[in-house]
Amino acid sequence: MAEPPCRGPRPAALAALAVLAVLAGVPACAERPVSPLPVRPPGPAASTVAAAPPTSTAPALEPSTATLSSRRPAPPPSTRSRTPRPAPSAPTTLPGACLGAVRYDLVLAETELALVKSLCFGTGGVLRIQGIGPGLVTVDREDLVSRSYEAGVVDIRFVRTGTVVVTIPQDGRTYPITVVVV
Repeated sequence: MAEPPCRGPRPAALAALAVLAVLAGVPACAERPVSPLPVRPPGPAASTVAAAPPTSTAPALEPSTATLSSRRPAPPPSTRSRTPRPAPSAPTTLPGACLGAVRYDLVLAETELALVKSLCFGTGGVLRIQGIGPGLVTVDREDLVSRSYEAGVVDIRFVRTGTVVVTIPQDGRTYPITVVVV
């Protein structure tokens, strides 16, 4: 059997060769001129060390033009009388026994609940109880907490200051934990 005569290169192959030829002639990092970024003149608090001259090929601005165009004019003096603001109060510090706004993990398989009588959190703190069923943990002040349950884990976020009693059942007994939120 005779082989069919060669008909020449296929159009797809020619297109691929043309694209490669064009890309081979273009350097990856062509040097194109770019505009320099605007520069603020140093203020009065700037260091006294002179800055190096710019290496850009762009024409430099005269100092007087740069100073006038880059600074904003000062606002006019206010004609209204202002009442002084009260001094900010001293930041409140948490009592020494408070944990702050942290997450406290209470793993029921490893914790003797009879020994946990009370806890102290900052607002935003979370008591995470691991290893309990849905709906078993109760709180006496729903308005101070945000609760969620997923896969055997109850998260109680303390969203407002106050005192909340969290009740946890275990082995037929109910254990209350008093949580103070500051």
